[in-house]
Amino acid sequence: MVDKSTVVRLAVEGEKFELLVKPDPALEYKLGKRKDISTVLISDEIYSDSNKGTRASTEKLMKAFKTTDQTAIATIILQKGDLNLTTDQRRKMISEKRKQIVEFISKTFVDPRSHLPHPPIRIEQAMNDAKVAIDPFKNTEDQIKDIVEQLRTIIPLKSENMLLEILVPAQYAAQSYSVLKSAGTLKKEEWQSNGSLKVILDIPAAARANVIDRLGSVTKGSASVEVAK
Repeated sequence: MVDKSTVVRLAVEGEKFELLVKPDPALEYKLGKRKDISTVLISDEIYSDSNKGTRASTEKLMKAFKTTDQTAIATIILQKGDLNLTTDQRRKMISEKRKQIVEFISKTFVDPRSHLPHPPIRIEQAMNDAKVAIDPFKNTEDQIKDIVEQLRTIIPLKSENMLLEILVPAQYAAQSYSVLKSAGTLKKEEWQSNGSLKVILDIPAAARANVIDRLGSVTKGSASVEVAK
């Protein structure tokens, strides 16, 4: 007896198909954390209405998926369909995505009046005030534009970039290179004759402190960081 189940739904050319799955394994599968579909399915039956127990006809399956292999069809439905999250799953995913969005805004946007980033707690409050809706499955980057536009009715936000001129001593150059590449865009890089690394790094202005902290940790504070003129 299965204690817990949820549904994955997929519409193909106007026809609806449903699959009964185990909530947590199905979410892990959708997020790429699980590969074995057999551990996700409650059964490999394909329904047109799982609530009524109405199975999809062979004709509809063949027309929509060009096969009647139920495992193959279930894989397509899981990959492309909409997973009906449990209340707890949705709450946790939205909470995590919200943290990612707040962190992204704090690192990428500044208050144009002070040219400093807004504190995360201020961004959180503005999201509450603007009643921002978060899609738990959508990438942060894909929904940030709309969210920022909503927040601008509450707090001033401006995306500003700055160029940093950085010189890393030879003994830390290799370790620092990956940090620099992940922090922004390398506009210029020069490997000096003594093995040290000199770069011009383009970053969001709000990320400056974070970049300096990360670089300082790797180089034990020996890197030189200045705003490029």
